[in-house]
Amino acid sequence: MNVKQVDQFAKEILLEAGKRIRAAFSYDIEIETKSNANDLVTNIDRETEVFFIEQIKNFDPTHRILGEEGMGEKVNSLEGVVWIIDPIDGTMNFVKQHRHFMISIGVFVDGVGVLGYIYDVMREDLFYAISGEGAWYNDSPLRKLQPLNINEAVIGINANWVTPNSKINHEKIIDLVRTVRGTRSYGSAAMEIAFVVSGKLDAYISMRLAPWDIGGGTIIAKEVGAIATNFNGDAFDFLTTDTFLIANPCIHQLILDQYIEEK
Repeated sequence: MNVKQVDQFAKEILLEAGKRIRAAFSYDIEIETKSNANDLVTNIDRETEVFFIEQIKNFDPTHRILGEEGMGEKVNSLEGVVWIIDPIDGTMNFVKQHRHFMISIGVFVDGVGVLGYIYDVMREDLFYAISGEGAWYNDSPLRKLQPLNINEAVIGINANWVTPNSKINHEKIIDLVRTVRGTRSYGSAAMEIAFVVSGKLDAYISMRLAPWDIGGGTIIAKEVGAIATNFNGDAFDFLTTDTFLIANPCIHQLILDQYIEEK
């Protein structure tokens, strides 16, 4: 695979997809639910995924696409070139706020992340990385994450996890919230990952994410020194859903050891 050529192509279709999504606000958006009442999908999610599939297949029909909305082929392995795509990450934000949603794309070659992109559609901001060559925010290089202590950290976490729940010991999460400098919740995993890799957040914790939520972000993370794992400290399996923690390397293991206890 010609990495530079694919990188240029990916940026072109990302920007075009962004234009299409912004234009969609001028007509009616059709909203449906998936697994539950808060798991939304729209006609724009599906149309955007189809746009990516058509463009990628025209570019190279051997490339495969794993997308959130399942509009492409069934992907059971990461052999060859696989694009992992979330056409709109943060669909509730898209529907309710018309902002704070992202396009996430990761390009993998034989299971190794090579190109990663997170695109803030409404702000027209692009976070991206080429494996081994660095990461950028628009045209500015992203620097390696700087050392910090846990009490200086601002973390992304959903407020549900500081209340009694079936997934995690909320008392330990309360301790974490009391220890860190502050918490945020943006409603888009890709956005929160983008903020970690650019130093706007120092960690992001989620109980269950899918490959398309993090496919692009984990590639960017490696280039700035962020660590991304599941709650066991293992690398994420991009064919399944799992728990997820991305953090500044100074606090990643500390959060796992002292504040994460699954039920």
